[in-house]
Amino acid sequence: MLPSSQLDPLSDVLRSVRLRGSVFFHVSCRDQWAAFAPPSSMVAPAVMPGAEHVIEYHLFAKGEGWVKLDGEPPLRLRQGDIVMLPHGDAHTISSEPGLAPAEEGDWLFRMRDAPKPIPITYRGTMFEPGSRLPAGDASTVIVCGFIACDLRPFNPLIAALPRLLHLPAEGVGAWVAPMLEHAVSESGDRRAGTAALLERVSEMVFVDGARRYLDTLPQEAQGWLGALRDRQVGRAIALMHADPSAAWTLENLGQRVNLSRSALHERFVALTGLAPMQYLANWRMQCGARLLREGGSSVAAVALDVGYESEASFARAFKRATGLPPAAWRRAQLQPAAQATA
Repeated sequence: MLPSSQLDPLSDVLRSVRLRGSVFFHVSCRDQWAAFAPPSSMVAPAVMPGAEHVIEYHLFAKGEGWVKLDGEPPLRLRQGDIVMLPHGDAHTISSEPGLAPAEEGDWLFRMRDAPKPIPITYRGTMFEPGSRLPAGDASTVIVCGFIACDLRPFNPLIAALPRLLHLPAEGVGAWVAPMLEHAVSESGDRRAGTAALLERVSEMVFVDGARRYLDTLPQEAQGWLGALRDRQVGRAIALMHADPSAAWTLENLGQRVNLSRSALHERFVALTGLAPMQYLANWRMQCGARLLREGGSSVAAVALDVGYESEASFARAFKRATGLPPAAWRRAQLQPAAQATA
């Protein structure tokens, strides 16, 4: 059976969508400078091959700058700030708003196999991959990382996060900046265990950011994270996560959270955009995907573990959610990243 979630749906989702990250760039800047980052879907084959979705983040380890997304006002970033792009939007980072980014060409794909972190220098309109300014010469130093995750069968977190997630230095855990800089230093030394360290630090940064964003939401916030903050809808979600194989109905969920069937349905849909039973079906698919990927259980056993009475009914629902039957989906997950992408 699936392990207990201890009534923590956010942790459930974070565990199930396979967070993984390790790619770092160490960016040194001086004078006026500007860099353009294309959508993460375009750079994913170079930085995280085989990833379904890639999130980019930047830590301003020294100095200040600005980040700009299309349709959004520029945001000033100060030393110690972290900015994340949960949806993978293209963006510009610069010493001041309105500067034209340096021409970069296809360097990222040419250097995809270079040891990490890859040093990068921006000096005025000059762009020099593979070069690092002496620490005293750089007016700004930025550590850039990437985090991959799954979107299918069901990842409600990414859609619930903003296009740009700003974590000011005063709100970031005191351990974050030193850990990131230590990870970059370790990767430069190419010591044993470095890859695992980079992965864990990137994941911790994202988890910390998601938690802090959840903590700042107003009580009336909508979306999946807003639903977790709602006393009754959040409780209903937690119950379904804690035991997805249970024979949940709208009636017994309502009884557990002290709402009528109609009131629970109405509030659940208003916050999440899904009916409670549709949410349950989606979560069962995500749990099933995790069991298929991580364990050696048969498809029939997985079907029972996530609340389906027959392998056939589970297989039909899983194919609707992922485009593949369960056995074929599991084989695809086990293939090398390049084959999985193709």
